[in-house]
Amino acid sequence: MGWSLAGALMLLAAGMLLAAGCSRSPPEQRLRTQLSTMQAALEERRAGDFMDGVAADFAGNDGMDRAALQQVVRAQVLANARIGLTLGPAEVALVDDRATVRFSAVASGGGGRIVPERAQAWDVTSGWRDEGGDWRLYYAEWKPR
Repeated sequence: MGWSLAGALMLLAAGMLLAAGCSRSPPEQRLRTQLSTMQAALEERRAGDFMDGVAADFAGNDGMDRAALQQVVRAQVLANARIGLTLGPAEVALVDDRATVRFSAVASGGGGRIVPERAQAWDVTSGWRDEGGDWRLYYAEWKPR
């Protein structure tokens, strides 16, 4: 799996963790907080924290499931001393306990130098489900920009 696929996968899930103290926040704010928290987890190379918010039934491009996503994330953490992730403005559409989030994203990675060795940009559409107060990513589609 190349960097472009791995970066896309990381971008897809970029919002899964529930930040402490946000349980009383409106649903959209909790979701946006999760996006930021997951972004930080990827940049800090915490693959397990990243995967905590991915639903068991996750589905992505080309039949990717949760296990495949987890392997790609782990591989990127091992392959890159530095991971950068920049998300564009997120468009959130809420309907009951589900949400669709659309955003652009740029992922970069490399050996730890100031200038990244690789970068890729995508347009991402993601599906989220509120499971007991925690938003879980259950669907993602991405395409190169």
